[in-house]
Amino acid sequence: MRGILITNSMGKKKRVGLFGGSFNPLHYGHLRAAEEVKDIVNLDRIIFIPSSIHPVKKDKNIIDPKHRLKMIRLATDDNEKFEVSDVEMKRPGPSYTIDTLKYYREKHKDYETYFILGTENLARIDTWKDYKELFNYSNFAVIYRPGFNFNRIEEIIPSSLSKQFRLYGDTEEMVIYRHKSGNSLIFFKIRGIKISSTTVRNLVKKGKSIKYFVPESLNKYILKQNLYTGV
Repeated sequence: MRGILITNSMGKKKRVGLFGGSFNPLHYGHLRAAEEVKDIVNLDRIIFIPSSIHPVKKDKNIIDPKHRLKMIRLATDDNEKFEVSDVEMKRPGPSYTIDTLKYYREKHKDYETYFILGTENLARIDTWKDYKELFNYSNFAVIYRPGFNFNRIEEIIPSSLSKQFRLYGDTEEMVIYRHKSGNSLIFFKIRGIKISSTTVRNLVKKGKSIKYFVPESLNKYILKQNLYTGV
């Protein structure tokens, strides 16, 4: 069943994961998650999309977008399956997912996109701009945390959206719902690495090592640019 569930339904289109976030900073947890999602969902590539102005995280701790973009490029340079996009940084104002999904639908018609997020973000997706339209523009790949029970999926999907989906199939590792548009909502688990950007920033602030939390190229960049020391 798993092979059937994730088969490319769009012919020869490239299967592309869209991984958005503030990445403040990017760390091995992000990189490992992207690598696992790529393999599980059978993606041709993953595009990291750092936000410019986050519509929810109005946080003074978020550093200049140019530094976050540079760090992602440094961290992904050796992986030919990873790419970086500054599409949200070039767009004025807050970074809204709906705008990004529309951009890829219109500008990259050869892509079959999979927007990557966690169950906690899906649970509050009804607070996002034009949330009822999101699933018309992309498939969604949802990472769930250890201990998550698939019987609770109906509780995760906001009630205002639940009628737009029907169960398509499931295995021990994956459950897929189909949206009325034909796009998929895929739930699966990853092993992952438990690291947070907050932890990295706090270590830097305290003058402690972040070696092995981030790639060495980022470690050197953060130290050279004196980032996060005042956070």
